[in-house]
Amino acid sequence: MPPSAGKVLVRKTLREVLMGREDPEGFFATCVSALGHQETRSQFRSLIRPLCTAHGPLHSTLTSIYEQYFTETEDDDLGLALALSLMEMKDHQLSTPSQESRLHQPGGRPNPLISVSQPQGSSRIQPADVVGRRKTHNSSQTGPWVKANPPQTNQEAVLQKSTHVDKYEKETPGTSQTVCVSGLSCSIPKHNTVEESDKMMAEGDLNPSEKPKRSKNRRQRRKGASQQVVGLPCSPSALPPVLLWFRRDLRLGDNPALIGSLEVGAPVIPVFIWSPEEEEGPGITVAMGGACKYWLHQALSCFSSSLECIGSHLVFFEANGSSLHTLKELVKETGARTVLANALYEPWLKERDDVVVSALQKDAVECRMFHSYCVRDPYSVSTEGVGLRGIGSVSHFMDCCRQNPGSALGGPLDPPVSLPTPAHWPQGVSLGTLGLARMPRRKDGTTIDWAANIRNSWDFSEEGACAQLEAFLNDGVYRYEKESSRADAPNTSCLSPYLHFGQLSPRWLLWDAKGARCRPPKFQRKLAWRDLAYWQLTLFPDLPWESLRPPYKALRWSSDRGHLKAWQRGQTGYPLVDAAMRQLWLTGWMNNYMRHVVASFLIAYLYLPWQEGYRWFQDTLVDADVAIDAMMWQNGGMCGLDHWNFVMHPVDAAMTCDPYGSHVRKWCPELADLPDDLIHKPWKCPASMLRRAGVVFGQTYAERIVTDLEERRSHSLQDVALVRKEFGRYVDKQSGCDLVPLPPRLVSEALGLSHRDGGVVTEGKHFLLPVITRMEFKHQLEDPDATSNPYNAVLKGYVSRKRDETIAFLNERDFTASVMYEGVQRKERLESNYRRIEGLPQPPAPRGRARRTPTAKDRFPVVPSGSVSSVR
Repeated sequence: MPPSAGKVLVRKTLREVLMGREDPEGFFATCVSALGHQETRSQFRSLIRPLCTAHGPLHSTLTSIYEQYFTETEDDDLGLALALSLMEMKDHQLSTPSQESRLHQPGGRPNPLISVSQPQGSSRIQPADVVGRRKTHNSSQTGPWVKANPPQTNQEAVLQKSTHVDKYEKETPGTSQTVCVSGLSCSIPKHNTVEESDKMMAEGDLNPSEKPKRSKNRRQRRKGASQQVVGLPCSPSALPPVLLWFRRDLRLGDNPALIGSLEVGAPVIPVFIWSPEEEEGPGITVAMGGACKYWLHQALSCFSSSLECIGSHLVFFEANGSSLHTLKELVKETGARTVLANALYEPWLKERDDVVVSALQKDAVECRMFHSYCVRDPYSVSTEGVGLRGIGSVSHFMDCCRQNPGSALGGPLDPPVSLPTPAHWPQGVSLGTLGLARMPRRKDGTTIDWAANIRNSWDFSEEGACAQLEAFLNDGVYRYEKESSRADAPNTSCLSPYLHFGQLSPRWLLWDAKGARCRPPKFQRKLAWRDLAYWQLTLFPDLPWESLRPPYKALRWSSDRGHLKAWQRGQTGYPLVDAAMRQLWLTGWMNNYMRHVVASFLIAYLYLPWQEGYRWFQDTLVDADVAIDAMMWQNGGMCGLDHWNFVMHPVDAAMTCDPYGSHVRKWCPELADLPDDLIHKPWKCPASMLRRAGVVFGQTYAERIVTDLEERRSHSLQDVALVRKEFGRYVDKQSGCDLVPLPPRLVSEALGLSHRDGGVVTEGKHFLLPVITRMEFKHQLEDPDATSNPYNAVLKGYVSRKRDETIAFLNERDFTASVMYEGVQRKERLESNYRRIEGLPQPPAPRGRARRTPTAKDRFPVVPSGSVSSVR
């Protein structure tokens, strides 16, 4: 073992001793095995010297073991030196009679070693036990010691214990002594290799040699964990505190910044700084709409309670000018020399964080950002070896991650059981002062509680996120692959708001999803879509407000505000659209399929710009995410990097997601008495049926705001063909694909790939990249019905779900009959062969003809009538 690796192992084992999970004798055996005989003799005392003040009894035990082991094998001079050293240690112990004074180094300096209480009942190894084993040891080799007290077993135990405790060494001021600062003890699985991490990101898979533990099991282990004190005691002479800056990482579990703060070995001050101007950034992003602010308020309240359960609390601040200014004031007030946070990836927030790190480091304050918010850091994704063809699709993105895997992902981290607290807390403000959940008031002074339904629909805590994940993995995940589009059944996870605010880490979600018996690739690819959205936002910072395809900026959009208001309020006259929009307003959420439905209706049928839908979603969704919403609305608006090859018809789509009208009846109760086959198209109901159901168009339920859906959809596609013809320089002449200006980050890669791909085009100093384009646009002419155009503007729609089920039943029935017929034929052939071999006469040929004659249009197999009757 290399010397450096041996020292790391020794330090980790020492922390195990401090935690009560390893005995002193095992630690000494590890030292001899990892460092060797001579190195242990020369370095062991310096390794355990920091224990002499805070852990005097443990230091005495280790010194006794060390002394007795080396007494018989060393010369008299060494024995004398050890005796003198022991006397010095005892004298030092006599000079520190009280527990409080043992917290200080000689000379008034604080001892940076974390104090960890020893669990009761832990075994103490007596020196006599070591003497009996030491007699078989050869001073020139470690092999006999391995046989007597196998250090290999101790090494394996230390390495296999899923413990995340990294070393942190600090040079004590004024001396040459190096002391080890213990960190957090938390159980995690082994880290994956780079190749396995790449596979997990690209294919949604974990290391197949490791069976991940379910989240429920981890929570059970946490509940039964020993409540040891981890961190410094509250002491005025402790090290300078650490400022732990929380943003969208409101959780205790799998929080790298939280783990990093404990590894510093100093008191931790959790802070939250609210700066709405910095959140918004440039342009019109609506980064924090009303629903998001309300969720953030509730999540902060729950998270502060979680911190109080482990002996700490969250301090709130309003940004005084900027977050940097507030942090500098906190550093000055608390004396903190370290600021830690989990990174954010919106370009304007990344730029803000870079400025904060640079400014604090100039003031000699260490500032570190940890990767946590996405599975893959979007700024580390590279197209090297993959090219740019197909950019914008999740398949291309996953190929980039597979080709350039980056660092290993590793396993999720368990939460701490306690946090070290400072002697003095900074003065913050109350959570209500931030105004995140401020409700409007009427003229009479009463409050409009618009968030009542949101409050009743969600559990905003980290425990609520874990419970929601557990419920999904126990039930909905088994139907997700084929039934995630259903609006009338809980087949989706509803975890997006917890992911957005960091109450559930994507790594934890991916790990637990792989632990489920059913491992749906479709669900795991959702995390890849999320990472793809952030990658696109880092490449195109203006994604939330400007169309990526230049010609599409000139599209003719409607300015009918009445249509927009009807869409927003769920009063379009189309029950599926109205039910989805009312669910959004009341609960702040709708599933992904329904988001496609309402987006298609707004863009393809109402001619309203995609930016209007994006801004409304950002204001009303509790999981409103700038990157994801901007990417999906641009794709739906036909101007993103990827083109949707479908348009959701508000009636046909209903037969897929709500075939029995349950979803519509829940959110549009005025239509509850209509029959299943007409509830999605009430305008086709007879007048008598409408009277019995109490439906009056324009009074109890809205009239349809548009009626000619097919004509309007065709017209919207023709508008796209028109702007593509007008801006022909942004259309590739060979492939017919749209051309998009290449982002600066990809220019260097494009220069290396231009000749090989044959797709990158230059326009002056700009590079144009061909992107995914729908087939009917690539071949569109002035006349969409021309014979030279193999595609037309009419896209495939959604057929009736009942019709699909009928066809599936018929196919299954005839397939079963065919299998039975083949079995009968096989039996007859075997019997015929047997008779021929035995010389017996053959039975007469069966009479009867096929029930029907196959034709070119017959999709079912031919089944003879005689065989069917014989097997019934």
